[in-house]
Amino acid sequence: MKLLNTYEDKEKAEYYLSKITGEKRLASERDGTETIYNLFGDATWTNLFLLDMFELNELKNILAAKNNKLAYDKEKYLSIMKNLTYAESAFSLSIPKHWII
Repeated sequence: MKLLNTYEDKEKAEYYLSKITGEKRLASERDGTETIYNLFGDATWTNLFLLDMFELNELKNILAAKNNKLAYDKEKYLSIMKNLTYAESAFSLSIPKHWII
């Protein structure tokens, strides 16, 4: 399990905990006078998508547009892919080949 994300709001943290699959855990810790919630889980592209991270939903829309021969924002695509290279190294993942245009 890896630390996937940190939340300041308990309800939001519990909501995202319920969305992800596989092994998962929510841990709270006090940071001064505030409590933060650390969401641990399996580092998969599916879980990152379910957590609304790295604009994966936008990437899904871009790829669908391209596959249907529709216009898409190429700059947005490049920006998302740049962020995914960070996610790839941070979470020991590989970007799926079908995401590369």
